[in-house]
Amino acid sequence: MARPLIAVAHRGDPYRHRENTVPSLRSALERGADAVEVDVRLTRDGVPVLLHDRTLERLWGLDRPVASLTAAELRDLTGERVPTLARALEATAGRRVLLDLPGDVAGRPGGPDRVLETVRLARAEERVYWSGAAATLLAVRAASPSAELALTWTTSAPPRPALLAAVRPRWLNYRFGLLTGDLVARLHADGYLVSAWTADTRRSMRRLAAAGVDAVTTNRIDVLTALRDAGRHTP
Repeated sequence: MARPLIAVAHRGDPYRHRENTVPSLRSALERGADAVEVDVRLTRDGVPVLLHDRTLERLWGLDRPVASLTAAELRDLTGERVPTLARALEATAGRRVLLDLPGDVAGRPGGPDRVLETVRLARAEERVYWSGAAATLLAVRAASPSAELALTWTTSAPPRPALLAAVRPRWLNYRFGLLTGDLVARLHADGYLVSAWTADTRRSMRRLAAAGVDAVTTNRIDVLTALRDAGRHTP
């Protein structure tokens, strides 16, 4: 029996609302997303907040690195529209959340611990999972032996066995163009779940579903959920 396709909303619903904001996350969930993917950075005083870029320039018109601002300064500069991770977890209560960490957060002393502590305080450990490059996930694994990890992979060459043994991912998270039915079958045979990012066309979504992937991350969550709900993901 084919696995049900998991629809993951990339930064929420960015075609309707600014990415990585509470309205964007809520919109994605209202449109049937099974999970939302968000990007997490740390303010100068170590508060995890939702932001993909290193600076506020692209989204908020301010050429200020988030790591140079306190949480209070960030709140004042953006009118409280850049949510803390705590606020995002509250807004997505009971729903799956994929946390994507950049390398500078993982490399900051105590960085993963700050994020993990926020997740623990929200009692969200069972619904949160983590994505990132190998170095990032090694840091998360060191901080949390039980965390559910999705190792992001950007090449057709397979991850080294030693790396997989160290990271212990549940998911292998591939750039969508790299995945084929044969590759997905091999990864499943090795015991991994397979996710694809970031597919935004119906053609790509259908191809990935036919290949047997377990989850697709998209900016167009309404398109993906419509295909899923229509049963078109079944090969």
